[in-house]
Amino acid sequence: MEQKFYDLSSNIKIRSHPYCAAKKEKYYGFHGHLMITGTGIITGISLTAANGSQREALWDLVDNIEGLVIGDKGYISEQLEKELDSNGIKLQTPLRKNMKEVRSKSLLRMLMKIRRLIETVIGQLVERFNIEKVWARDTFDLTNRINRKILAHTVCRWLNRKNENPLQFETLVSA
Repeated sequence: MEQKFYDLSSNIKIRSHPYCAAKKEKYYGFHGHLMITGTGIITGISLTAANGSQREALWDLVDNIEGLVIGDKGYISEQLEKELDSNGIKLQTPLRKNMKEVRSKSLLRMLMKIRRLIETVIGQLVERFNIEKVWARDTFDLTNRINRKILAHTVCRWLNRKNENPLQFETLVSA
């Protein structure tokens, strides 16, 4: 049976003023939370205020799933880990510098490989689909534009499915 795993990220910024120490920049407007499968297909997105807690947005994304969920450092919390575990979800995150690593090197390599996948998808949404620049005047326009960008990414992934690397969208465009 194929093991299911999902990846979470909160690195999508869409137009408060909270500060991200990792990127050394402020966020304005909204913070996007993204969930993908192990093959790079986007399965969920949630928007919160930039100063909101990404742990709260997590519950919108993990509804009706089980298995391994890989998140970024913002999801580190023993209480959250216990709550997710009681719902059949095993949360794995990178550790902070002051935390001791006890996981195996093979598990860490797998986690890094999956994190690279989520960074690829985020990079595509930001660079190819300009998801950070969604100028909308109301909620309907905002959700409509974001949904179109997610749909466009999914269609590109589907059209490129027979390629060795289906997230290599350059092959879809001929000169």
